[in-house]
Amino acid sequence: MKYGEIKFNDIANGEGVRTSLFVSGCTHHCKDCFNPETWSFDYGNEFTASTQKEIINSLEPFWIDGLSLLGGEPFEPENQKALLPFLYKVKERYPKKTIWCYSGYTFEELTEGSRAKIDITREMLSLIDVLVDGEFKAELKNISLQFRGSTNQRVIDLKKTFETGKIHLYLD
Repeated sequence: MKYGEIKFNDIANGEGVRTSLFVSGCTHHCKDCFNPETWSFDYGNEFTASTQKEIINSLEPFWIDGLSLLGGEPFEPENQKALLPFLYKVKERYPKKTIWCYSGYTFEELTEGSRAKIDITREMLSLIDVLVDGEFKAELKNISLQFRGSTNQRVIDLKKTFETGKIHLYLD
């Protein structure tokens, strides 16, 4: 897997101060995407063991609330295979820090069926605390929304959703 950028001390992509990893590769190609260079799976740098260690170490300070995954598309099948073992390392070292993930796929597409639902998708979802789901839609853009860009997108509390079996929005 490749990544386009890592932002340390990021306050724009999830609650609190975070480290944000922008993975490469996305097949959604949303109109007016803020990061179209990451559509290519070949864009950026290799996601090496050294890169993973740097990200994990960046989460250590008490003021860092957690990790955010963006893209590109973290749930492209190729990216899931690289991210799953990494997320286990993050959760093992920092069980109280949160993991947020921004995906153009909806929760339903990831759990019920789509090209992104593979044998490890549910496992990856179980390691994520908050999922911002759905493609960005330029015609539904609203700059007053918290943690998302268009009104079709949801900010889902995955822990409560899996506990209850029904979608719980994080902001409610």
